[in-house]
Amino acid sequence: MLVSLERHDGNLVCERCLLAETPLSRLRGLLGRAGLERGEGILLRPASSIHMWFMRFAIDAVFLDRENRVLRVAERLGPWRLAGCRGAKAVLELAAGECERVGLAPGDRVVVRPAREPVARAA
Repeated sequence: MLVSLERHDGNLVCERCLLAETPLSRLRGLLGRAGLERGEGILLRPASSIHMWFMRFAIDAVFLDRENRVLRVAERLGPWRLAGCRGAKAVLELAAGECERVGLAPGDRVVVRPAREPVARAA
């Protein structure tokens, strides 16, 4: 299922975010992918930590509490690293540098919404 995430002020954080709520989808995460594009991500919930074993690229990891408030941002987390945050209930994984680009920081609150369907172009 695709969702989009916005900051509480309405600014877009992630336009196309895969929602990973099953054990298998959380386990798979981003494994096997070559990277994330701008505006793309994955929301793992429940989750309070992640690992970057066998990953081929760096990401920004955003740790969220029960109310989707940002507790911690681990920027440019590289392959073969671990990250976690006490009290986190979800982890948003974005392309490296996205948190800085969109201005996402601890204390911000994000809102999860159904992703907008792409608009079909007329031929």
